[in-house]
Amino acid sequence: MDVQCNKHPVFETPDMAGRAIARERPVDLVRLARQTGGDRALEEEVLHLFLKQAKSIGKAMRDGADAGQCKRHAHTLKGAARSVGAGAIADTAQAVEAAPGEGQCVRALLNEIDRTCDYINSLLR
Repeated sequence: MDVQCNKHPVFETPDMAGRAIARERPVDLVRLARQTGGDRALEEEVLHLFLKQAKSIGKAMRDGADAGQCKRHAHTLKGAARSVGAGAIADTAQAVEAAPGEGQCVRALLNEIDRTCDYINSLLR
């Protein structure tokens, strides 16, 4: 099975000055707003919970989880990520779930967790 674990490309469009700007964010805030009915306090609570779970799973995977544990962690994270609109984490977790012993996939997931957690932290300041 060919599993692609490369980081998802950031789609770029030119801004008014002609510079490339990213359209993709680690969390789809429109999806999150729909999921929470536009309740900002609930959005923040959901993001805090996801942040805690993603960090915990990332730590467990970094601390040497075996292939079976990686598969279970990836499955858990995939569902949580989809619910908050963190598509890149969900897709990368799905790749880990399909090939839990593939170190490149696990590293890609850990990188995506870090990227998304940094983004969420910037939102919650």
